[in-house]
Amino acid sequence: MDTSNFMNMPMTRSTVLILVAICIIGCDSRVATERPAAEPATGAVEQAKDVSGATFVHLFEWSWPSIAKECEDFLAPAGYSAVQVSPPQEHAEGPQWWTRYQPVSYQLVGRSGNREEFTDMVERCAAVGVDIYVDAVINHMTGVYSGTGTAGTEFTEYNYPGLYTYDDFNHCGRNDNDDIKDFDDVWELHNCELVNLADLKTSDPAVQATLAAYLNDLLSVGVAGFRIDAAKHTPPEDLAAILSQLESDAFVFLEVIAEIDGPVDRDAYAGNGLVTEFQYQPTLHQAFNAGDLAGLQDLGPGIGLYPSELAVVFADNHDTQRHGDGHGFNYKLGEHYVLANVFMLAWPYGYPKVMSSFAFEDRDVGPPFAEPVTANGCSVDWVCEHRLPAIASMVTFRKVTAGSPVTRWQQHAIDAISFGRGDRGHVVINAGESPIVISVQTGLAPGDYCNIIVNGAGSCPEPDVRINDDGRFEAKLGPKTALAVLRPH
Repeated sequence: MDTSNFMNMPMTRSTVLILVAICIIGCDSRVATERPAAEPATGAVEQAKDVSGATFVHLFEWSWPSIAKECEDFLAPAGYSAVQVSPPQEHAEGPQWWTRYQPVSYQLVGRSGNREEFTDMVERCAAVGVDIYVDAVINHMTGVYSGTGTAGTEFTEYNYPGLYTYDDFNHCGRNDNDDIKDFDDVWELHNCELVNLADLKTSDPAVQATLAAYLNDLLSVGVAGFRIDAAKHTPPEDLAAILSQLESDAFVFLEVIAEIDGPVDRDAYAGNGLVTEFQYQPTLHQAFNAGDLAGLQDLGPGIGLYPSELAVVFADNHDTQRHGDGHGFNYKLGEHYVLANVFMLAWPYGYPKVMSSFAFEDRDVGPPFAEPVTANGCSVDWVCEHRLPAIASMVTFRKVTAGSPVTRWQQHAIDAISFGRGDRGHVVINAGESPIVISVQTGLAPGDYCNIIVNGAGSCPEPDVRINDDGRFEAKLGPKTALAVLRPH
């Protein structure tokens, strides 16, 4: 949750912090909590994992029982590889979604359920071949204030019973507050507080051991991997020290919001796992917002992005979808949003994550009380983007075309393109406001094909695309629609 300009958290420092500081300077009454040294790690970060044909989904703020059922009923049959779940640890109380990103303890008791429900979810999803990636908040604890967590743990400023006390946190030493003031200063990024969140001293071996113990607890119940939240605010060498203590293999990717030529050393983070490529978004968003798809032909390392095997990409995530400062690309944009996801899943770059969210007007509002899915489908207060037929069908397209290069790129209009994936599939996207009639050269064998965008990835009653003996087909696409065909698989 690297969201320094995204959240309006009503948190202020109390005079307690001043009294604590005076005591530390003038007396030695604090008793340090001793922690045993960490055992040598036996696991490894799975940097080399092949995700070229995989797609995962972020079921944002879903409950553990709902995720378990969704794995069985929809995700596994649709071919999704994994689920990113919201942070499972005890967190600050409050209705806002971002309270999940304010840890109070590492007990598995939070808004989505308890430890038993979490373990049951992990086991049921694994049984049908769907991995669980935990959103791991290890850079910080709560905002600097006092309160009670979702498991009943009481905490005060820089004091979390049985876990951390004042000296386990970084302090900038300013007279006013410890917040980051200059986001171009890497020292501040690593040592000051992100929007008033108590910044853990991750350089301390005892803190590292505590964080590694939390991750190992999650691995012990079957979690397959982690998204490391706010990783840019933790030095890469500290992350390496924490991850080196994992006791079993884990898939890891890191939230690093960094410009290609910015002050943060992007490559240093890539040594710890895959990295969220936030520079992928501007090109994708601009193309579908402006209706000019030509620039998408170079989307990837050619414009300075991470190598494909190191990048996690998305059309939107839980932070960016809520803000209008150049982000704000989300389900509310309708067909253009769906088409951006179609392109992402058809284009062979990175490990794509599909966002699945709830409807919102207030950017801080938390999840609805209703379950996301009922017997009649997605509940009215939830969006379930991952269930939209066009997006779900392209999960299969990505899997079938894995390893095949982009071929036969064609620009049919400024807002209409088509391209193939070798001899395995072909996609056409019309992001314009007018219908188009096109003739497309493919690498596919002659025959009758189904448009999986409309019919799903299975068979269809009446094939709607006929590829001639020369590998060509003609089609008419309505405004803001797409067509995708796959060879039989």
